[in-house]
Amino acid sequence: MKPIKIAQIGIGHNHAEAAMRTMRKFPEYFEIVGVAEDDPVWYEKRKDWAPYQGIKFMTEDELLSTPGLEAVCVEKDVPNNEAMALKCAKMGLHIRMDKPGGEDHEMFKQIVELQRKNNKAFQMAYMYRYNPYIKKCLDMVRSGEIGEIFEIDCQMSSTHPAVYRDWLSNFKGGDMYIFGSHLIDLIVCMMGEPERVVSFNKNSFPEVSKCVDNGLSVLEYPRASCTVRTTSMEANGYYRRQLVVCGTNGTIEIKPLERPTIMSIAMQEPFVGNEIHTNGHPDSRKYIDAPIEEDRYDAQMIDFARVVRGEVKPEFDYDYELMVNRTVLRACGIEAKE
Repeated sequence: MKPIKIAQIGIGHNHAEAAMRTMRKFPEYFEIVGVAEDDPVWYEKRKDWAPYQGIKFMTEDELLSTPGLEAVCVEKDVPNNEAMALKCAKMGLHIRMDKPGGEDHEMFKQIVELQRKNNKAFQMAYMYRYNPYIKKCLDMVRSGEIGEIFEIDCQMSSTHPAVYRDWLSNFKGGDMYIFGSHLIDLIVCMMGEPERVVSFNKNSFPEVSKCVDNGLSVLEYPRASCTVRTTSMEANGYYRRQLVVCGTNGTIEIKPLERPTIMSIAMQEPFVGNEIHTNGHPDSRKYIDAPIEEDRYDAQMIDFARVVRGEVKPEFDYDYELMVNRTVLRACGIEAKE
């Protein structure tokens, strides 16, 4: 099949560069017609970055008027992404939208329902969905291998400079919105929509910035509770990013989440010959290998292209994307009505 005619709208999202770099790796899937960034600040900051070399810059309106345009990768600065995605949805284009989905759930729902009505692809760019270790974890949960899930604990923190925390103050949920959304996506994928969400999001260091820089949300299910933590000031926080899934038959721990991803499994029935006793307690973990991930976006971009071309059905459908966005906003203390 011929490659998809695609445009990138925006370079202000922090993952925009990676999106363009990944599309350029796969000319058999993508014919990149150009890129646009109408915000002069982001344009001047990033227009000369390597992935954009040799790609034609146009205005947003010029790019969206390209004859035969089929799809867009929406990569504007996060506060502006949602409105641009809605504009593209109204034009009947396939959409890959970088995360999170948007604080205005009514607008987000409009985008999704237009895509559904027009039978157009809609992919939210949560990259962990496609991490081979995360996929192995999801498979083990779905198959019942680790039993009934009663607890999920996850963490996604870092140390951010004041200027980045000032940017986070654009969002009511701050850290929880930008980083916690990745983890909430995985919880919802395993558990569905929670019955209740309770948040304890704080601005612990207002002298540095007025954003939520210390987030904790609890997602409650009939027989399980799941916690999500995010902070902007944890030493070595990146390497403590983790997903721990506890079931009645065993526990999966992924820590750090990526670069490198390290995954271990401990079962109620110990792995014979692998037990190490420490202070009388057996440590029966087994470390798991998964296929090497060439790039965090390779599988995601290829999947988007295949959905657009009608080769596969989306693994994450319209209703799922709505469910994730509702749950993310509830974790941020934002009401999201359906």
